[in-house]
Amino acid sequence: MADTQSFMAKHRYARITARKARLIADLIRGRGVNDALEVLQFQHKRAASFYSKLVRSAVANASHNAEGVNTNALVVTDARADDGPMLQGRMRFRPGPQGRAHPFKKLTSHLTVVLTSPDGEKRVSRGSKKKSAPAEAKA
Repeated sequence: MADTQSFMAKHRYARITARKARLIADLIRGRGVNDALEVLQFQHKRAASFYSKLVRSAVANASHNAEGVNTNALVVTDARADDGPMLQGRMRFRPGPQGRAHPFKKLTSHLTVVLTSPDGEKRVSRGSKKKSAPAEAKA
């Protein structure tokens, strides 16, 4: 059984709420890298561009940090959107009717993408290629 490697990319303090980002994270979880990028390309949500950059960054991490990994065969095993802190650490206020103040929060989130190579995937070696011996004909 081949050992599976995982490659991660994070975007911390992303200026989007985690609830909105989770909608896109649920779409790409469990898909192949190329399929996930294709799905993200045609999504009309703001979080899709965040996750598209994250998937590309995780693929770049995989190709740079591991020799001979097939980047086309990677699978998005984990896509998360965790809550981050409020911007400037406090709530803000907007004027409301009859002199009242209505509070609102500017939320951030921490986005994470983890890619792994599937089990049984043969690694592509860049250096040497073995030539198989020609099959001998039976007489």
